[in-house]
Amino acid sequence: MKAIFVTLAALSAQLVAAHYTLPDFIANGTTFGDWVYVRETENHYSNGPVTDVTSEAIRCYELDLGSIPGETSIATVSAGSTIGFKANDGFYHPGYFAAYMSAASPAANSPNAGTGKTWFKIWEDAPVYKNGALTFPSQTIDQITFTIPKNTPSGQYLIRAEQIALHVASTFAGAQFYIGCAQVNIPGPLVSFPGAYTGEEPGILINIYNLPAGYTGYTSPGPAVWSG
Repeated sequence: MKAIFVTLAALSAQLVAAHYTLPDFIANGTTFGDWVYVRETENHYSNGPVTDVTSEAIRCYELDLGSIPGETSIATVSAGSTIGFKANDGFYHPGYFAAYMSAASPAANSPNAGTGKTWFKIWEDAPVYKNGALTFPSQTIDQITFTIPKNTPSGQYLIRAEQIALHVASTFAGAQFYIGCAQVNIPGPLVSFPGAYTGEEPGILINIYNLPAGYTGYTSPGPAVWSG
């Protein structure tokens, strides 16, 4: 009986080790500690995945939606910068990776952020079909990185990373979702009125009837136009 118990305990440990969380946010060339900018997930001890795509857990898998967002810090990252997530024990299973963003209202650390139809995909890393089989280039990594779209408007966001592990996906609800949501603030060219103009800008202080020598064209005042 003791031998059986030891065997079962060892098997249980192996199963836990085969699962993982995404607790560490990567930004500005730094990998931050566990759950500093990533909302602590319900599986922070068990490492177990989400398998029900209709459950609230599929969003950010928060341990406690009422308190965890407010207890999690907000990282400042610039649009166009490279960010990412690091798994606590590497991505053990083969699968599909994706990253989503959601504008966060009223703030990134609000329980209401990301609870509506607000998410858009910004990156993916799909299995490759070759020679009659799927291969998984990212299976042996311990982190994923991607770029925030450079034209993302300033504001607060949730950034959601997921791996859909496919090793037992041959039956319904067999796919395993490993999820992390980071809270970020993206600074940008927001202006105030008054304050946006000094009055000295070449597009405001200009004699249109006597243009200066070497004039090359009109210079627009204010920030650049956001093109989406």
